[in-house]
Amino acid sequence: MTNPVVWFEIYVQDLERATAFYEAVLEMKLEPMDSPVEGLRMMGFPANMEASGAAGALVQMEDFPEGQGNRVLVYLGCEDCGAAASRVKTAGGDVEKEKLSIGPYGFIALIRDTEGNMVGLHSMT
Repeated sequence: MTNPVVWFEIYVQDLERATAFYEAVLEMKLEPMDSPVEGLRMMGFPANMEASGAAGALVQMEDFPEGQGNRVLVYLGCEDCGAAASRVKTAGGDVEKEKLSIGPYGFIALIRDTEGNMVGLHSMT
């Protein structure tokens, strides 16, 4: 079996602010996605839907709050999670845990985005 995680969503209230945050921290461009539901706007992370791994998007949906109720932690891959974490404050977020070794599995950092969501960053270096 390939990676069982096939999709993720990070709920936000200010889609433009959240998009700017993730583009700055991860140094990548998010793209608008067609909405399957009225009142839903999405900006997709770069993904190859044919490849193994999870695709995902930032999602703004009426009456669906972000932040405190979120109990699932998503880890976003990056070249160096310490370097990405160093861009978080400038982009408007907070660093909860600086780069930390997880042994043979690489490194992680925990951040809060502009919407209050906690997100993990992962890298092998």
